[in-house]
Amino acid sequence: MRILLVEGEVHTGQYLRKGLMENGFAVDVMRFDSGGFDSGGFHPAHRPEYDLLVCDVPRGAVPIPEARWSNQHAPVLFLAEGSSVPPDGLGRTGENYLLKPFAFSDFLARVHGLLRWGADRVQMTLSVGGLELDLMRHRAFRDNKRLDLTPKEFLLLSLLMRKTGQVLSRSYIADQVWEINFESNTNFVDVQIRRLRSKMDDPFASKLIQTVRGMGYVLEER
Repeated sequence: MRILLVEGEVHTGQYLRKGLMENGFAVDVMRFDSGGFDSGGFHPAHRPEYDLLVCDVPRGAVPIPEARWSNQHAPVLFLAEGSSVPPDGLGRTGENYLLKPFAFSDFLARVHGLLRWGADRVQMTLSVGGLELDLMRHRAFRDNKRLDLTPKEFLLLSLLMRKTGQVLSRSYIADQVWEINFESNTNFVDVQIRRLRSKMDDPFASKLIQTVRGMGYVLEER
């Protein structure tokens, strides 16, 4: 599952990002400012693929209203000093606050709770041509047969399935799944795709992961 972390304090952001990734989440990071935009004008409401938005509010800043951040799917969690929380802010539906300082275990429990709370609004399963991903339980099936995937293989497959029919470049895949800069003279992504294919394509008659020569990969039923 993919989380957008809005970083208010660099050290806090790095700590949370590392912990979330160690627990199997994909994490994108942007910087907090008073308008809710980063320097490139990026706004999370335009990115519906996120399952949760986490905003680390710097000391003395006013949390951005939930409506400014929320898209039609993702719940929002604000991390804030007690003095930064509006008197009517706590306990409101769709707008949650975790007060600093907090233990990571408490933060992780709140993350899981919000994901469960939003499960009825979020597409929790992906399905293409007999292939099904259960995003909440991290399980994958092909023709009702359980696939034994590593966490990164599951993340790679979920990326391909979320972008069904779209050709994804090797550099995009490397950035989204491994958060690394892809070197064009290496075959790192090709090797990972080959390993995934060996589990979810090779044992079956129809092949879902297609190679687009000179461009990248696409998952689609042909």
